[in-house]
Amino acid sequence: MPPERGRAVPWPQRRHSLLFGFAVPGGERTPQGWRVSWSGCAVMGVLNVTPDSFSDGGQHASLEAAVVRARAMRDAGVLLIDVGGESTRPGSEPVPAEVELDRVLPVVRALAGEGGVLLSVDTMKPEVAREALAAGAHLINDVTGLGDPAMTWVCAAAGAPACVMHMQGEPRTMQRAPHYADVVAEVGAFLRGRGDAALAAGVPSVLLDPGLGFGKTVAHNLALLRALPEFTAGRQPLLVGASRKGLIDRVAGAPQAAGRDPGTLALHLHAARHGAALVRAHAAAEHVQALRVQAALDDPDFSPGAQAP
Repeated sequence: MPPERGRAVPWPQRRHSLLFGFAVPGGERTPQGWRVSWSGCAVMGVLNVTPDSFSDGGQHASLEAAVVRARAMRDAGVLLIDVGGESTRPGSEPVPAEVELDRVLPVVRALAGEGGVLLSVDTMKPEVAREALAAGAHLINDVTGLGDPAMTWVCAAAGAPACVMHMQGEPRTMQRAPHYADVVAEVGAFLRGRGDAALAAGVPSVLLDPGLGFGKTVAHNLALLRALPEFTAGRQPLLVGASRKGLIDRVAGAPQAAGRDPGTLALHLHAARHGAALVRAHAAAEHVQALRVQAALDDPDFSPGAQAP
């Protein structure tokens, strides 16, 4: 079923979908492939298996800890678990592909063996994406917005959707005086262009992500969040990732990343109410609960016992 994009549809009833070229958890077989559909706003849970991510670095360094965390998010009702083996926080240094693979592949293999949830891998490297998809991942989350053409080829060949994110610069230097003439127009044009190019190259579906905090000032981030109706009016589902970002500290005075979940929820509920298909969150279970309550408030057809998404 194609997603509904009418502005008159309340956000909890808006349909979103991703198409895969292979069987996936929750997928419905269609002539085009396996389609995963949902209503309202779903959650992508963050699972960083890095020593230096800005919020949860080092917390899931062992395979056992990562799997326990992933099971908790799966059981809470997330749609996707996003596994990352290289930090992309501001100022972070890149790591070799073999290091990233050593961190990511055991986790992907373990979770794919258990099933029950979609797995994405957060990587900028085509060779990591290829190996991760072969190990059982279902989607590639690329913060460079498929900047390397080989990443598009990897996703297309595997039949895997891609998350296309906007970033000005690269993680090591992206927060050194980012500048835009019109951040909403420039980010929107980038996402539409890269998304359409990926689809034309054979990637079965794309998620679009405006990339909050990736080469953007607080003013840029707030402008993008206020303009979400423009982004969600398009044909492709939108992912918003504000989880524990420095933006929340600048606005509300929360210097510790782990203390920014209330601000994260406020931003992500705003995103959901303006049509975002997914929010990417560290506090995944809390987001599932909050979104269900917000959906009940905003859905005129809600009945007790229904759960959306």
